[in-house]
Amino acid sequence: MNNSTQVAVFGGGCFWCTEAVFAELRGVESVIPGYAGGHKDNPSYYEVCSEATGHAEVTKVEFDPDQIGYGDLLDVFFATHDPTSLDRQGADKGSQYHSVILYTSEEQKAEAEASIRELEGSTYKPGQIVTDVLPLDKFYEAEAEHQDFYARNPGSMYCQIVISPKLQKVRKEFSSQLRRPE
Repeated sequence: MNNSTQVAVFGGGCFWCTEAVFAELRGVESVIPGYAGGHKDNPSYYEVCSEATGHAEVTKVEFDPDQIGYGDLLDVFFATHDPTSLDRQGADKGSQYHSVILYTSEEQKAEAEASIRELEGSTYKPGQIVTDVLPLDKFYEAEAEHQDFYARNPGSMYCQIVISPKLQKVRKEFSSQLRRPE
């Protein structure tokens, strides 16, 4: 992490998906799947999936704001999941999959709220977006088997059916922001 690096945290369903999506972007220095927003210290994947801890599956994105802006990350976040679906993304169901932006500064909070207002004025009806905008309290890194999941398992059925279409969308709609333009 260099001196200008900033941190953004997003929950847009399964963290395998959000990790793979943000890893594609130029200016993103690291992407770490984990858990945030709950009440138990150091939760395990199975505890989070039980819905007893209150955590969401999230992705911590460390980025260089000189190469990619927070607003650009928000655009990718909203384009690659359904922000109107409460506690569900596709077949993944449960409170750990709720849509959430965990801000690390008042500037991020204001930009996230403005992004939601803009989307509700254009793409969605007012009040339709269920994405929470909350302060980041604690972030817990997910277990090793959840790190770089897509990169290690691109041929798995979940990766092919769920993650690959999201990556195709990012590569098409955000080609100018990719590490290696397609």
